[in-house]
Amino acid sequence: MHRKNVIIALLLQFAILFSVAGCAPAPADEPLSGTATADQPDEPAYASTETDDSDGDASQGGVGGKPVDTVFIANIADFSMELFKTSRTGENNSLISPLSIMLALTMTANGADNETFSQIERLLGGGIPLTDLNEYLYSYITELTRGNNVKFNIANSIWFCDNEDGLQIDPWFVQKSTDYFNASVFSSDFDSKTLDEINNWVNSNTEGMIDRIIDDIDPDAMVYLINVIAFDADWKLAYTENDVHEGIFTNINRNQQNVEFMHSMESKYLDDGNASGFIKPYINGRYSFAALLPNEDISIEEYIATLTGAGLLEILNNAENTDVYTALPKFSYEYGVQMNEVLIALGISDAFDAALADFSQMAKSDRGNIYISRVLHKTFISVDELGTRAGAATEVEVAEGISEKTVLLNRPFIYAIVDNKFGLPLFVGTLMTV
Repeated sequence: MHRKNVIIALLLQFAILFSVAGCAPAPADEPLSGTATADQPDEPAYASTETDDSDGDASQGGVGGKPVDTVFIANIADFSMELFKTSRTGENNSLISPLSIMLALTMTANGADNETFSQIERLLGGGIPLTDLNEYLYSYITELTRGNNVKFNIANSIWFCDNEDGLQIDPWFVQKSTDYFNASVFSSDFDSKTLDEINNWVNSNTEGMIDRIIDDIDPDAMVYLINVIAFDADWKLAYTENDVHEGIFTNINRNQQNVEFMHSMESKYLDDGNASGFIKPYINGRYSFAALLPNEDISIEEYIATLTGAGLLEILNNAENTDVYTALPKFSYEYGVQMNEVLIALGISDAFDAALADFSQMAKSDRGNIYISRVLHKTFISVDELGTRAGAATEVEVAEGISEKTVLLNRPFIYAIVDNKFGLPLFVGTLMTV
């Protein structure tokens, strides 16, 4: 049996590939109702999720949101920490966006059925039904993209192979994707032009931070589902030239590296007994950069193993209001990981099994069963005196000072970009080496 792929991707490149029969050349069918043809000249190559100042439970296309509550917050925090711990790769720097992966997998779950559906729902919802999770995420996305002076763009798209005469797309799957996630839907020939269009869509929606998500169109490709997140915010206070000084960073292999540190005085100190850190706010107070440095006698691996969703929320919520002198190294790196084994370890197994997967609520093909063949996640971050870019862009600034509390990030540490309103991490990473 030939195989076909459906890809779901994120800004931080996150791609899920489903397989069945190949998308062999065939006379192009009419585009699905409500879809745009990728080569249609009047249609934009991309579309982003835009929000207005309406409440989070406002409806779009007849869809209502479910207000964010403690049940949702606890679930997202748990999912974020489990995903972060399971996806890490030893001594390497790491960076994931739990939100990005949550959105892509929730879109996927809307196309699953039976045990495949149950497994994905258990991982994502932790007891929250998918119908509720759709509504929670609708409200949460609306909240996140509403901030003043902060750019937080979320965009989704679905690309169908127009040459696949045996492919039948479930209209309800498309409807849920457009209603809850504002996904743009395109029908294309899946040729070299489509490759450019998809990569241009990603490049445009990440403002060039990730210039491409795929290197070629697999001849067996059937559908691409893409989610993109872009974040850009100035720090509340700016670094000056005098705030930057050279210093020594001792990496995970105990090698000393000469790096430039950005020094500042912050006002929120973190300490859970095993690690100390600080919270650094962005300009409108809605988002912050948080860093945690394990104690000298605790390795970063030992500390990460103890982290839980509830524990992270407690650390952030119990920040002490006091002066804390900080030093943050300048760093930049890309991170990529294949998520198949990660998601299987977290409980999604049937979805990757050609015989057991059930995505009949997404699409059906007369050439074989649809299943996930590959899941990819790629991120990028750059932190310097001008700002932070993390699969999303963030301007960073701080001020210098002296205090009793001191956190010098001069050895491996954990960091996150946090949504202050709900205390949830939008990005989580580790710096093991500079």
